[in-house]
Amino acid sequence: MAEKNGQITMLHGAGGTVMHDLVKNTILKYLGDTKSPGFVEVPLNFLDDAAVVDDIVLKSDSHAVKPIFFPGGDIGRLAISGTVNDIAVLGAEPFALACGLVLEEGLSTADLERILRSMRDACVEAGVGVVTGDTKVVEKGSLGGCVINVSGVGRRTEALEKNMLVVKKFRKDFQSRWILDSNLSGGEKIIVSGTIGDHGLAVLSAQEGLSFGSEIKSDVRPLNRLILRLLEEAGGIVAMKDPTRGGLADALNEFCDKSGVGILLEEGKVPIREDVRSACEMLGLDPFEVGNEGKIVIGVVKEKAEEVLTLLRSTEEGKDAEIVGETNVNFKGVAVQTVVGGKRIIARPIGDPVPRIC
Repeated sequence: MAEKNGQITMLHGAGGTVMHDLVKNTILKYLGDTKSPGFVEVPLNFLDDAAVVDDIVLKSDSHAVKPIFFPGGDIGRLAISGTVNDIAVLGAEPFALACGLVLEEGLSTADLERILRSMRDACVEAGVGVVTGDTKVVEKGSLGGCVINVSGVGRRTEALEKNMLVVKKFRKDFQSRWILDSNLSGGEKIIVSGTIGDHGLAVLSAQEGLSFGSEIKSDVRPLNRLILRLLEEAGGIVAMKDPTRGGLADALNEFCDKSGVGILLEEGKVPIREDVRSACEMLGLDPFEVGNEGKIVIGVVKEKAEEVLTLLRSTEEGKDAEIVGETNVNFKGVAVQTVVGGKRIIARPIGDPVPRIC
């Protein structure tokens, strides 16, 4: 059950239907109609990955991954990448970050320095800096090491403008100035930039001390420079998300809910590592619902899909990219054409099956 005596449970922070209900029915009830003195083009109640105020993209993201170190990354790399990617998927260029550290008493200074080095390295990869912040310390046993909030701002780019001109070439009625979840229409292609489920399985292996017979590593990385290339060199992108909590299933259902379309996937086209697939089968998990931190889901006009795919595959971050499906206005929600010939519904998950993955 999501609620226990009217209290918050772990499911309320796990993506999926329970968390979305909390945001829509409780948080937005109090904060959804607060006013800003600036012009708010993409407000809180749009529930996109970031907001837009006076052509500045604003994002705040808190990270409480447990454990704070996991195969392929740590909480520091995750905190920078998560905020940078949420700004970039709207089509903006992140240019300044603020960092809030909440440290648990007893955290070793060596571990703190390891985290900070990871944050610095991720900033160098993304080409963005931390310009302000705050640090607090709480009692031992409160956090599992530390919690990090990273907020950031981004700005419009010539690459975004170029992308939108390409979109309007094929969709004469297209009006949006930003890449939003609500921009999809029928007949557009859905691309996944790489294998799904890697991050969630890596964190789960660290949480439970599991070995899957191979080294599954998190995919966590900043993707803003990759996204900038896609907008500049290919274009035609109308929607983008990083499929974090709730995985691909949650991200695609959000596209459908906001755009009013259906999405039909080809099961055999969705890229999944064999060791991730085997681990999910062993644990009874659905890889479609497991979170990622270094992948993007892209909605693109069909005329540009192959070009976007080719460009993605030419990069290290997108070498395993695939066109996995297409939007359809004749039904709502997400369905998948299975490899054995039938179809099944991919519902929005109740929550990510792996707790505290980000």
